[in-house]
Amino acid sequence: MPALVDLHIHTYYSDGTSSPEEVVADALNAGLACIAVTDHDITQGVAPAVAAAKPSGLEVIPGIELSSEIEGKDVHILGYFIDHDKGPLLERLGTFLDARVARMKQMILNLKAVGINNIEFDEVCALTKSRAVGRAHLATLLQQKGWVTSFKDAFEKYLSEGRPGWASKYQQTPFEAIDLIRQSNGIAVMAHPMLTQKDELISPMVKAGLGGLEVYYPNTTDTVIKFYEKIAKKYDLVMTHGVFLPSASVYSSPTKRAIH
Repeated sequence: MPALVDLHIHTYYSDGTSSPEEVVADALNAGLACIAVTDHDITQGVAPAVAAAKPSGLEVIPGIELSSEIEGKDVHILGYFIDHDKGPLLERLGTFLDARVARMKQMILNLKAVGINNIEFDEVCALTKSRAVGRAHLATLLQQKGWVTSFKDAFEKYLSEGRPGWASKYQQTPFEAIDLIRQSNGIAVMAHPMLTQKDELISPMVKAGLGGLEVYYPNTTDTVIKFYEKIAKKYDLVMTHGVFLPSASVYSSPTKRAIH
């Protein structure tokens, strides 16, 4: 039986619900051999996960999920085997987090303009252990305060592009994100392309150094998976995947052995 891995995991340092230590415990309980911590625009959860996993032998790959935007569309780029505690990436993280804070404040103002006036910035910050605040935290509060009936409803009514609460992110392109990951000795993978729906970017991103494609994603049909398998094979990209840990925000990805 092949080893089980999950290499797209978010901790409570971004929009996951579990500490790095809890993620490691869940991974061990699930029988995983390898995980990666890929929080949004922050690497704070990597070191504690590595430390927690060391006695068990569980492999923890240092990772990140970088935000980027092009033509008004969010594109997320996963980075694996990055230098997470030094170098160009670490130097830029402060800028990314400042932009996340500014964006959240603007989104709250946008919601106030349409009558949602009982959500404060401090409440959003209380849902994460860092400054990596995001729409998931705002969606949680909208649901808790009765403005929407579900997490999904929050995005559909208020937080998706073109909705009343929307505000743009830090203006980094996916090409810049790929370059930053490569400067940090990492491998760049396009996250959930079936959600991004910017397939025309794959070819130029490959030329820019893209190494993989997140082909296997929860609740994705076989038809869609086969479509992205074909694209990955065309460009000789690693096809990334994983399993679901119920206590964390997780999806998929690769190992360095598979890439090399």
